[in-house]
Amino acid sequence: MKRTKRLAALILSAALCAGLLTGCGKTERSSVLSVCAGDDVTTFDPAYVSTAADNTVVGSLYEGLMRVSGGADGASSAVEGMAKKVTVEENFDGTTTYTFHLRSARWSDGRSVTAQDFVYAWQRLANPLTLSPNAPLLSVVQGYDAVRAGAELSELAVSAKNDSTLEVVLSGRYDWFLSEICTSPALSPLRQDVVQTLKEAAQDASAQDGPDAAPRKWWSDPTKLVTNGAYTAAAYEPGESLELTPSERYYGHVANDGVRFAFAADADEAWALYSGGAVDFTYALPDDQLTQQAQDGQHPLTPELSVCTVLFNGAQLPTSDPSVRRALTLAVDRQSIAALAGGAAQAAQGLVPFGVSGGDGGEDFRTEGGDLLSTATEDLEANRAQAQELLAGSDYEDRYDLEYLYVDEGPAAQIAAALAEQWQSVLNVRVRTRAVTEPELYTALRAGEYDLACVDRSVLFGDAEAFLAPFVSRSGQDVVVYENGAYDTLLRIIDSASDPAARLACLHDAEALLLEDAAVCPLYFTGTAWKLREGWSGLCRDARGWFSFMGVAAVSSS
Repeated sequence: MKRTKRLAALILSAALCAGLLTGCGKTERSSVLSVCAGDDVTTFDPAYVSTAADNTVVGSLYEGLMRVSGGADGASSAVEGMAKKVTVEENFDGTTTYTFHLRSARWSDGRSVTAQDFVYAWQRLANPLTLSPNAPLLSVVQGYDAVRAGAELSELAVSAKNDSTLEVVLSGRYDWFLSEICTSPALSPLRQDVVQTLKEAAQDASAQDGPDAAPRKWWSDPTKLVTNGAYTAAAYEPGESLELTPSERYYGHVANDGVRFAFAADADEAWALYSGGAVDFTYALPDDQLTQQAQDGQHPLTPELSVCTVLFNGAQLPTSDPSVRRALTLAVDRQSIAALAGGAAQAAQGLVPFGVSGGDGGEDFRTEGGDLLSTATEDLEANRAQAQELLAGSDYEDRYDLEYLYVDEGPAAQIAAALAEQWQSVLNVRVRTRAVTEPELYTALRAGEYDLACVDRSVLFGDAEAFLAPFVSRSGQDVVVYENGAYDTLLRIIDSASDPAARLACLHDAEALLLEDAAVCPLYFTGTAWKLREGWSGLCRDARGWFSFMGVAAVSSS
């Protein structure tokens, strides 16, 4: 009820303001951008950002070594942020040293941003005690594995040579380090003294709240944070709204007078805010709007770095048999599954979705790689005939009763039922479906206590390696227990390749081998869309799903 009343109040307020501004023939408009970036943020701590709203807001408050900037053609690119200059040196031992020379930037309290602020933040991120979901972003840094295994944080090869010089040593050559890692809000700098002071204040407040109250976080009140980004937090109502104003200390130009966030529980509420005039931007669109966007050639969907896929347990029969996995994969009608997933879904032609760069200005990785999985309706009958032949010659027996795990969100239950029906009707393979919570699913995956499981596999950076690396033997992420020496060799070559063309070829070969072995069964990719009201321009979207508003300006009416 509270959200419903708030929604109506926001829309009414927006309508009244619009009437006042347009009355008497005036066309003035506020230069404060009102946006809906989804539900409320889950954290203002860079180490824990996970949602699009988290990254959008934290990326507005903090800035890393590099940042994503939009061009006049609508494309985005990585440009210098806190770093004004970067030098790269390839070392004899195969490592690569990046030296960042910091600009004369300041925190919102006036103190200088130093290299040590990055050292503290990155060590904190890598620390296994932090339990950050973003720690793998630093896996390419020399010493990361040792720190994760319990070594001193100083083993992470990130050091401050002086206040304005940061040195980072990578374990190999990773050409996407600047654009995909250094632009992530999770790798923003933090002031150790600020974090400590706010932690102590939060502990004191929690003690006064009493034992039954939820413990407060050091970042709970964003208006008390000391930040280094384009904006500072002016006001925050949890679950309701957040107001950001341009930082007086920021070195760069901010094209508007601030950003006002209105939070929405779901896409329908977000669309109501936009269509009612309460916000000028929303990225959360209902399925009917996404379907319309997909059908509109002028406004195609933008690919997301995510794939919905079925995982097979390769450590136990019958799914340890590649023929069984191939049969189950070939029997799936991906077009019908994608239709159940909604207007933003597209039948998967591989594991790596569209939207991943092929490198060096080349084509999209998926476009270059072609169709590794047949999705055409006219091929379905032949695929299923092949699936029946494979199963007949496999280790599968009628005694097996397979279980399919899924998280019951959105269309997941319908998809589970459809897959079970397809496997039963085409192959006479019995599959029970069971809904579990997300923690229960990942506990089962880590323990190897599953037969089939459906996951939405999203990545932390936009390179094909991010989708392929988890399947390296004994990688710690290989929950499908896939073991293929040729695949492991390809990934080792990818890690150390000095020739971008050779690296790209190995990436394509690795994906093809993974799907030839049917280690996983990709179902569909997803796309997204957003609406920015006419009269505004300059929006920048990161390929990983979040937005930058610092370049958004109100276009004056004639």
